[in-house]
Amino acid sequence: MAHQYDTVIRGGLVVDGTGEEPFIGDVAIKDGVIAAVGEVEGSGAEEIDARGLAVTPGFIDLHTHYDGQAIWSNRLNPSSGHGVTTVVMGNCGVGFAPCRPSDRDLLVMTMEGVEDIPGVVMAEGLTWDWETFPEFMRVLESKPRDIDVAVFAPHSPIRVYVMGERGANREAATQDDLDAMRELTREAVAAGAIGIATSRTLIDRRADGAPVPSFDAPAEELVALAQGVREGGGGLVQVLPEFGMNGNPPEADFEIMRKVADESGLPVTFSIVPGRSDKAKAFWVELMDLVEAYNASGQGPILHPQYAPRPVGMLASFDLTSNPWADCPTYKKLAHLPITERVAELRKPEVKQAILTETPDEAVIPLTALTRNNYHVMFEVSANPKYEPEPGQSIKDRAEAMGVSPESLAYDLLLEHGGRNYLLVAFGNYPEDTLDHLFRFYDNPDAVMGLGDGGAHYGLIVDSTYPTFVLQHWARDRQGRRLTLAQAVQAMTSRPASVIGFHDRGVIAPGMKADINVIDHGAICMDAPRVVSDLPGGGRRLDQQAHGYRYTLVSGEVIVKDDQFTGNLPGRVVKGAGAGKTAAALAEGVA
Repeated sequence: MAHQYDTVIRGGLVVDGTGEEPFIGDVAIKDGVIAAVGEVEGSGAEEIDARGLAVTPGFIDLHTHYDGQAIWSNRLNPSSGHGVTTVVMGNCGVGFAPCRPSDRDLLVMTMEGVEDIPGVVMAEGLTWDWETFPEFMRVLESKPRDIDVAVFAPHSPIRVYVMGERGANREAATQDDLDAMRELTREAVAAGAIGIATSRTLIDRRADGAPVPSFDAPAEELVALAQGVREGGGGLVQVLPEFGMNGNPPEADFEIMRKVADESGLPVTFSIVPGRSDKAKAFWVELMDLVEAYNASGQGPILHPQYAPRPVGMLASFDLTSNPWADCPTYKKLAHLPITERVAELRKPEVKQAILTETPDEAVIPLTALTRNNYHVMFEVSANPKYEPEPGQSIKDRAEAMGVSPESLAYDLLLEHGGRNYLLVAFGNYPEDTLDHLFRFYDNPDAVMGLGDGGAHYGLIVDSTYPTFVLQHWARDRQGRRLTLAQAVQAMTSRPASVIGFHDRGVIAPGMKADINVIDHGAICMDAPRVVSDLPGGGRRLDQQAHGYRYTLVSGEVIVKDDQFTGNLPGRVVKGAGAGKTAAALAEGVA
């Protein structure tokens, strides 16, 4: 007898992504789409026993940088190993299209500095068989991969394409420049871009230390880009704000985003990372007050704060990009040595003494300097990583209890495991030695979880594994207030899908795309980060293995089974609202 469905997932706890109470039921899949939910009588060619397991929509990460990895690899891991089935790249205004051949080195240098992707990896892995953004989209579409990707049009490449060296040097744009940028953005959205992305922060710098081309662009330029999105068919504006680094108050960031939203008619999503100083704490609270009041007024499109569910920081190690002494002269003389030889030198008492007493050189990339002297928010990474450590576990606290200096303790800890031990430096999103502040975001219907940064910071972070942390910590193990499983799943599925305008996914319901996780929630966890060498040219990156994902399906095909990649590559490029629309339809929509 012929099977009615391709796959039926039987008897699981269906956590449907809406935030409603989970229920026991079946999920039937036909032709990559959910065909039935509840008590399914027909059979499937494949039957999955989900009794005792949770069945959720696939997770959606709105903030990644897989722009390069999506070209040279058919796997977008770590994300795809942690239940993520859709990622958005092109964030922070950095990317590789549009790009003239003469500007390739500049865009590579920008990505190398901002996102810690080694230039040699990009030189080996990028095919550069495109110049325009539509050509880049066609190249993306031609490559099979495990999960779906969507793309923002990136501000910096557009600025350089139009203005050349003037754009790279952040000179003021003329009206002709603005018109050309607006047209390129319209073209990108018509080709499938989901919107425009930009960065305004001094943290983002090229590998030579210069700010990125989009830094400090005036509101008029951002409005022109956003109007190009509207004229191309609509979408979302993504902003990495200044965060007050230039001494400006939160009103400055807010007014720019409000102006962009009001004058383009488009929603805006922006990163928000609470800091620890009194000034930084006041900054994010005041910014949220302004945003919430604006959204509540109904004056214009929604501003969507985008937050991370765990501390924002980086991993320090003698085997990674940065450590507290990476800019010290003595360490820099040893940095080129293989790790075993380097550690042998670092173990010498005279070398340790020299490094701990030296004044470091100025860091070319500001992020790397943040591993220095932050011992009060530095924590050893255990085999079962804790991203909300108990009180007294910081390097500063441990050193005081041992009667040693925090510098000495950190140095000795980093020598363990052959120099491959890791320390987490939680300099952001951890303002009060707790994650309680995140309920300000969880409880805000306009805020959205994201900031996984997958595909970037290969030697600094591995934050794209956050879905597993959310399921394990926020929805199971956390002491005090935590999220229900339904709330946690909603935060990673229907809410980001709604913000990005993807109405075919994020909920388990008939007619929705069959992107589904089958999870052993009681067993969900992840190992400590590890270094793997799977990038082009033998490049290295951080990875982190998850446990508890019995199945992950993309368009009904199993890409992960029992935490292991199956080899199936059903992922596709997801296009925005303007893709495929005729000029007449677009003109009518704008009118």
